[in-house]
Amino acid sequence: MRCLPQHTLRCALWLLLVASASSAQQQTLPLWPQGNPEPTTIAGPEIDPTTDANRLVSGKVTVRVTNVSKPTLAVYSPDASHNTGAAALVFPGGSYIRLAYNIEGTEVCDWLNSLGMTCLLVKYRVPEQGHFPENVEDLEDAQQAMRLARTHAAEWHIDPKRIGAIGFSAGAHLAAVLSTHPAFQGTHVPVSTVDAQPNFQLLLYPGWLNTSEGKVNPTVAPTADTPPTFLVMAENDYTAHVENALVYFQALKDAKVPAELHLFTQGGHGFGLRPTELPISRWPALAEEWLHTIHVLGPPAPVGRP
Repeated sequence: MRCLPQHTLRCALWLLLVASASSAQQQTLPLWPQGNPEPTTIAGPEIDPTTDANRLVSGKVTVRVTNVSKPTLAVYSPDASHNTGAAALVFPGGSYIRLAYNIEGTEVCDWLNSLGMTCLLVKYRVPEQGHFPENVEDLEDAQQAMRLARTHAAEWHIDPKRIGAIGFSAGAHLAAVLSTHPAFQGTHVPVSTVDAQPNFQLLLYPGWLNTSEGKVNPTVAPTADTPPTFLVMAENDYTAHVENALVYFQALKDAKVPAELHLFTQGGHGFGLRPTELPISRWPALAEEWLHTIHVLGPPAPVGRP
């Protein structure tokens, strides 16, 4: 990945810092080793488009990536003695233009590893001209990532029946698309018998889940097959807007899908897991409890016991 020329030295130091903090990564696989299903329209190498003006988020360096023409799946495994067998695909956000690769990617892997979960970080193709259903490349990449996860489940010491999807912003939209269309068949993609349906999904400040008429977006409308869902959003999110979570939660309820919704007064957009003084920063603890509740991490402790 390259930095913008005017920030080469600074960006190189920042990238070195990020790389050194991601020691849990075991391997990276291309999603399409024989080449992408569609000819790429992306010109130039991968770069970090972040400028000094938006480099810091919650006081920490943020790394982004764009011009992703060769999508990958990076595997971050927990310590063997702490491995629960659960895993999750992670989809960083970035408006389908770029990927917030550390704040909504590698830092999420650190958190999942601390829970004994394997993190499968998806670097999907960006920028795109639109997204599903107008453009199917994002969904194809998500499906392929899940199929690779289940194909390598024994090798990576994960339970193929406990692999979820975690997405942020546009990545949350992509997770919802995957959960709604796991069996979608792309024109140029070989037919696969491996199930691409997530077993659970966590959607953080999602976008594109509702219409301007206040209804659920039909391309992500939940069905009885939609997996258990955990939603987090801030009321003052003026990028994605809180109605995305409200409308989608109601649609989940109507479809009788187990769901949990957490709305906070403040938090804005793009906060990831970085701690702040706001209550919304406690969402990872709520998510961990939920993962126990739905038995992804085992049953919750009985009331009154540690």
